[in-house]
Amino acid sequence: MNKEIDLSVSCYGKTRELVYDLVLLPWGATEPHNLHLPYLTDCILAHAIAVDAAERSKELYGVRCMVMPPVTMGSQNPGQRELPFCIHARYETQRAILTDIVASLHTQGIHKMVIINGHGGNNFKNMIRDLSVDYPDFLIACSEWFAVLPAKEYFDRPGDHADEVETSVMMHYHPELVNLEEAGEGKYKPFAISSLQEKAAWIPRNWQKVSEDTGIGDPRLATAEKGKRYAGAVVEKYAQLLGELAKGDIY
Repeated sequence: MNKEIDLSVSCYGKTRELVYDLVLLPWGATEPHNLHLPYLTDCILAHAIAVDAAERSKELYGVRCMVMPPVTMGSQNPGQRELPFCIHARYETQRAILTDIVASLHTQGIHKMVIINGHGGNNFKNMIRDLSVDYPDFLIACSEWFAVLPAKEYFDRPGDHADEVETSVMMHYHPELVNLEEAGEGKYKPFAISSLQEKAAWIPRNWQKVSEDTGIGDPRLATAEKGKRYAGAVVEKYAQLLGELAKGDIY
């Protein structure tokens, strides 16, 4: 770990002497990820991407970011909460967490934050709109790290959950946490209704009716090399974003 990067493990003896341009808030979930990845995959990957982005933005633009500890409370689909140790956080719970974080940082004189989201079930837009009313001088941007760049340009068969993408990026950052030989195939059932397949409307998927191993997408083509290439490209995009946000007004 680069000693010049100020992460959530930094002590007060160091942070009190520094001025931070932005806060990065990784946000994930606590849920099964097929049979081969840890429950906290969304948190681990969002945090790892955030750390690298903070380091890169410091190198390229002189922007100092604090990476906060990841939030583990994610919103789940029907059929997930019934799975062992899968935790569903309601909208009100997530909103309360985000509100308390923003209120604390605002009191400390920090006014810019980027949420690095690692869980597709999370949606922060309405929360951010509400907080922009209560804290008009506090800028909050949100982003899903896995959607910053098109995965199909980096992977053979990207899926949706615990797939080739997440598995490859985890193999890059934490190969010791991946048991690929134990992975399920990630087979899943799409909606039987063509209108839902075509996204004429949205409804939450019942996870236990969709997937037997909780995965959506085959992870078995995953490699650390693919993960490194994709994560590196995503980090470059984030570094640019952080550099631009730190400059000042966005209009």
